[in-house]
Amino acid sequence: MTAEETLAQIAKEVTVCVNCALHHTRKKSVPGEGPATAEIMFIGEGPGFHENEQGRPFVGAAGKFLDQLLAQAGVTRADVWIGNVVKCRPPENRDPLPEELAACDKYLERQIQAINPSIIVTLGRFSMNKFFPGAKISAVHGQMKKVGERYVIAMFHPAAALHQAALKPAILADFAKLPELLKEARAGLGKSAPVMKVAEEQADDPKQMSMF
Repeated sequence: MTAEETLAQIAKEVTVCVNCALHHTRKKSVPGEGPATAEIMFIGEGPGFHENEQGRPFVGAAGKFLDQLLAQAGVTRADVWIGNVVKCRPPENRDPLPEELAACDKYLERQIQAINPSIIVTLGRFSMNKFFPGAKISAVHGQMKKVGERYVIAMFHPAAALHQAALKPAILADFAKLPELLKEARAGLGKSAPVMKVAEEQADDPKQMSMF
């Protein structure tokens, strides 16, 4: 099975998954999206209201902010794979429970294996805990470490800037370091940079972007 076929199969399974209580209240599951060959994989926490309506990750206010953060780092959504540690919306956007994280982890692990990204960027403490167990996000955000055959960078969730304005400068600074960290990861893995046509086209047509 190709990586694309594997991801499509996982998405089908997620759509009908009943492995935890979240399936009782979901409207649409959100398996994640992006190219099977993505060099960077972003892992958030869980779908919110808009994601539950559309079945796509990061389409609300936090998603718009993430798009702007990516653009500032010279990356576009078309270049990366984006998903969450849980594939269905926790009611009232509460934190995912341990049994919900455990139920979805098998899907996430298969997605990571299929895509085999050079870098995983965790957005928020729940995805951070998968790779930085016991760490505090306030202490490790913006830092990169090698985990197995890839590198992982812990970052605040974009939604944090919407709820706590004081975190916005740190989030902007962390994303500003992403191009340099990506170069460092490529060097460590002996990989060269892929050609990103979409990013190059956008670079030819720079636009001022407001953060909100």
